[in-house]
Parts: sequence; C-alpha cells; structure tokens
Amino acid sequence: MPTMPDMSPPTAPAIEVENLVKTYGEVDAVRDVSFTVGPGEVFGFLGPNGAGKSTTINMLCTLTRPTSGTARVGGFDVVGARDDVRRHIGLVFQDPTLDVQLTAEQNLRLHAELYDIDRSVVPDRIDRMLEMVDLADRRRQPVMTFSGGMKRRLEIARGLMHSPRVLFLDEPTIGLDPQTRSSIWRYIRALQEQEGTTVFMTTHYMDEAELCDRIAIMDRGEIVVLDTPEALKASVGADRVVLGTVAADAALAALRDRFAIEAAVAEGAVTFHVEDGEAFVPRLFAELGVGITSVTVARPTLDDVFMRYTGSTIRDAEAGPDRVPSPMHVFAKAGR
Repeated sequence: MPTMPDMSPPTAPAIEVENLVKTYGEVDAVRDVSFTVGPGEVFGFLGPNGAGKSTTINMLCTLTRPTSGTARVGGFDVVGARDDVRRHIGLVFQDPTLDVQLTAEQNLRLHAELYDIDRSVVPDRIDRMLEMVDLADRRRQPVMTFSGGMKRRLEIARGLMHSPRVLFLDEPTIGLDPQTRSSIWRYIRALQEQEGTTVFMTTHYMDEAELCDRIAIMDRGEIVVLDTPEALKASVGADRVVLGTVAADAALAALRDRFAIEAAVAEGAVTFHVEDGEAFVPRLFAELGVGITSVTVARPTLDDVFMRYTGSTIRDAEAGPDRVPSPMHVFAKAGR
C-alpha cells in the first residue's frame, strides 16, 4: 500500500522575529535581528554583557517597544497583542522579584491570583511546581530564609504556574555556584520534558550554552551566527593552541611570517587554530624563534566559536570599551 503524504499542518514557531531593531538615541542596542524558535525547544542567546540579549528579551516580553521590525510570541504580535503575549509567557528576570516576606507557597498563590488561574486547580498546581523544583518541604517557610539557588528555583516555578507556552530566562544562574547552576539546569530540562514548554534563555556561560538545543551568538547588538552547539564547534574545525610566551607581539609576527598563521592575544596568551595541534607543537618549539613558557592544545569549544565569529573571547568582549550599554544606563545618562 502506498504511503499517504502527511497532510497535517506544520507546527507554528513558538517565537518568530524579523528584522528587529531597538535604538536609544544614537545607540543601536539591537540591530536587525531575525530568528525563529520551535515549540518545545531550549534556545539560548550567548554573548557578553551589553551585547543586546536582555534588550531583545524585553522586546519579546512586551516590556520594551521595538524601534522597528516584527516579533510574534506564541502566535501573538508583541506590539499589537501585548496582553495576549503576556498571558502566554513566563519570565524570570536577572534580578530577584520574589516577595521575601511571603512563603514559597504564598508567592505562587499570589502569582495564580494575578493570572486569574482557576482556583480549583491552584492547590494541585502549586504542589506540582514545588515538587518539580524540589522545594515542597520548604513551602511554608519565608523566602528570606532561602539560598540564592532556592530563590532561583522558586522563580522558575512561579514562572510556570500559569502554564506558559514560552518561558523566558534572563541569565537564570548568574551569581550561582557551579553545583547550583547544574541543579537549575536539571529543572529546566525537566520542565521542558514534563510541560512541553519552550525555553528562551540568555547566558554568558559557555557550559550553559552547551546544554541548549540551539544557540545564537550575539555581539554588539547583532546575531553573528546561529546553530546547534555541535554544529558551531564543527564549523571551527581546527584545534585551538594557547601559547604562553615572553614576547607576544614577536610570537604573533613569527606565526604569521613563518607559518602563515593569524593569531590573536586573548587573556594574556597567544591563541590560534591549526589542524592536528599535537603534531604541530614540536615544530612550533623548533621554528618559532621566540621564548615559549607554555603550550596547551584543545579540541574546539564554544569559546573558540565565539572568538572565530567575533574576534575576541567573551571575557575580553565584556571588558572592551565598545559594549552596547543597557537601556537603564542610557536613560540615566540622558536624564542628567
């Protein structure tokens, strides 16, 4: 029997963004950004502080009006259907927004009231959310007694109380220790599997970006590349060699003149990429002609991807003078 073609309608993207722009005076915070996010996807924005990540989230969450371009979240236009967008999203900000005087359960109940959730389902919903983030045994304790990681988990639970189609997480683990960050990620993956929620997050942690289904690297208000973490690392191809030397400028010149290799200085060391780095190291010692203090060779990482597409490491980018300032910084400066 011949196979019948699949006539079911295609699944609409959870987020659709076309040519989105946001300017503050003469500052281009977001420049002509376009992308889509599929339903149930964990999608990450990777970039340094000031790259435009939070500004983009603010536009998608209707907190900031775009200067130009269009965006739809859950099928609703972020300008023309703001209330519909807000009903269908959850948002966890960088800074805590819990009422620390209330208990965990009271914070969730207040959120349910604000979103007009049917009261008959609220108790079960609270139970499930607290169980998912491993806070059921702390439900009646004031939030002021919680650690930073516990507060973050409760904020994620609160953002899910009204069953949003899309959960926005703006730097969800910033300031947390590695163990707590790892536990937060277990909850993020659990909610994706149990709730089918689309997760859109920003981060400047490379290990977090590795856990996303796809990531967009953003720098100076623009998306410079977008793909899966594995595909992005494969695009770099060559091994990364980090060279400690007594004369970085001389090493850069020698690599260029003797090996036809373009290198850069990042975080105090000379960094470049070459095929089969381990086999290249003996030749480097024999022919560089500049004092070498250390050499490390590693397979490509997202740090290498960021350097390839932006010309710097994410840490150097954050320290650079040309970062896109935050909206609040621009407003404060204009108001002086």
